[in-house]
Amino acid sequence: MPAATVTKRPAAAKKTSFSKAASKPVVLGKHADKHAADAWVPPPFTLKDVRNCIPAHCFERNTLRSFGYVAHDAILASILFYAALYIPTLPYMYQAVAWPAYWIAQGIVCTGLWVIAHECGHQAFSPSATVNNTVGYILHTCLLVPYYAWKYTHSKHHKANCNMAKDQVFIPTVRSKVDESTKKRYTPEELAQAARDHDDDLEHELTEVAPLFVLWENVRMLLFGWPAYMLINASSQKYGAWASHFKPSSGMFDPKHRAGVIASNIGLVAFISFLFYLGQVYGSLAVIAYYVIPYLMVNGWLVCITYLQHTSPVVPHFRDNEWDFLRGALSTVDRDYGILNYFHHHIADTHVVHHLFSTMPHYHAEEATEAVKKFLGKYYLYDNTPIWRALYESQSKCRFVEDTGDVLFFKY
Repeated sequence: MPAATVTKRPAAAKKTSFSKAASKPVVLGKHADKHAADAWVPPPFTLKDVRNCIPAHCFERNTLRSFGYVAHDAILASILFYAALYIPTLPYMYQAVAWPAYWIAQGIVCTGLWVIAHECGHQAFSPSATVNNTVGYILHTCLLVPYYAWKYTHSKHHKANCNMAKDQVFIPTVRSKVDESTKKRYTPEELAQAARDHDDDLEHELTEVAPLFVLWENVRMLLFGWPAYMLINASSQKYGAWASHFKPSSGMFDPKHRAGVIASNIGLVAFISFLFYLGQVYGSLAVIAYYVIPYLMVNGWLVCITYLQHTSPVVPHFRDNEWDFLRGALSTVDRDYGILNYFHHHIADTHVVHHLFSTMPHYHAEEATEAVKKFLGKYYLYDNTPIWRALYESQSKCRFVEDTGDVLFFKY
């Protein structure tokens, strides 16, 4: 009889211990940056206050100066292309080094041309809308971008940045849509032990993603993210039917946009036909080596830059009750890409001011950023994490936001 009593007591104690521990608040879903989530308060200033701290000349657009940057990038791209014509004459061992060097360099330079076309879409290249749209259409068409279609959705993105219902790109997944395959499984004993180990509210990881899977997600995003966004509106709003930047009747376009979408498609068909012609004359491999691979590099840089601008543990998202333009515009991150800032026309390290005032030309954005960061203080978001590490951390920790609430921070 005593033996029976002895065997029952530990079981009862264990049950009591679990019950007591389980009564503590255990939250499945850990903030990617809990401090940022807890510290967020609405900005105590207006957009006009921010504008007033920026020198007036920073808003001036100079057409001739802007064309100087087009010439700069076009000359660099031409020099690289001309030099690459000699690569096939090199011994194979040297070609193995020279071709990747050309692809990387040309991808970097042509990303600069992409950024200038992007500036045209914002009407920041010139005071003339005709000049803006002509230059933007030509440059983006040569980079296989549907200029007007992208311009329309990108404008909506700027007008509703980080609005869960209206933004147009990098919309966070909500908790209820988290893929079952990435959910971390906890036993009751593990949750009880976690509760015993903490006296305060406990946030526990909901998702568990292997490092190799995170690497694959980043590679997939950099390679296929841009065409997926163009073709099927990936990472954007759902419109109940197939939406595409090439489909004039897509839900993200207004009826007045249809002529522009069609014009974009005509330009792309013409340029792709030209590429096929070059393939017939010089060979498909030549077109792939000199154009297609650098084009893929441009796409990779574009996705990398924009993803890290809008996906970070410190970036909040909002529902309509809490969103306004200023809060949305401030919810983006400046990052330092080193020497690439020069070739990419500072699109990455002056992105906050770009979202605040998108018609400001890039050549004034550095000066404006210096003025703005002093005024904004803690509301200026900057992250100097090395880019490849930032890609890993954002992909692994920015997994979802809550289905409820009006100010949302990423969790994992």
